[in-house]
Amino acid sequence: MKLLLTSGGITNKSIADALFELVGKRPEDTSLVFIPTASNVEKGDKDWLINDLINLKNLNLKEIDIADISAIGKELWLPRMEEADVLFFGGGNSYHLMEWLNKSGLTEILPELLKNKVYVGLSAGSMVTGKDLALIQSQILYGEDWERKEDMAGLNFVDFYFFPHLNSLHFNLRKEDIIRDAVKDIDGKVYAMDDNSALKIVDGKIEIISEGKYLIFDK
Repeated sequence: MKLLLTSGGITNKSIADALFELVGKRPEDTSLVFIPTASNVEKGDKDWLINDLINLKNLNLKEIDIADISAIGKELWLPRMEEADVLFFGGGNSYHLMEWLNKSGLTEILPELLKNKVYVGLSAGSMVTGKDLALIQSQILYGEDWERKEDMAGLNFVDFYFFPHLNSLHFNLRKEDIIRDAVKDIDGKVYAMDDNSALKIVDGKIEIISEGKYLIFDK
């Protein structure tokens, strides 16, 4: 399985190069499906979502399709994903995304699809790849999902936790001691990465791609 887990998407040349190394094709020969479902419940200015798409457009890909798995049926999104080289899961709310991965049936289909495709996660799209969504830590670090009382299982593609937007002014990930305290009860490795960093993963082997900052916590 090939994964590229990002905090802010394709924000620099190092991350872009890592993507096309995983795909094994030139940008102009690469087709991508963008799944915006995680963003649907986020209120306010969506300039961040527009910027994410602009970053993809600037890659000069062969094709960028958009398929919201909460808005269209499997008979529409599945053929698009089967034809694509990259499945790109955008940012927003990780719980909303995971709920629709389950409701749509994509959770069960993804392992088969990813035998010959690359999974790219952006923020929430990266967070859902772990064994669970780390509710308490997300509440502390991102100040959201306070109404939720129970954690939710993730895709379980990786055996660590990914926390995006290190040093962002919008979230509580600006100081190492705050993050360390928030994740102290997590059993396993934690990566906290800024928007210029990513994890490139091939069959479980992890490579850090960064033009910025990242932190690793490991008991």
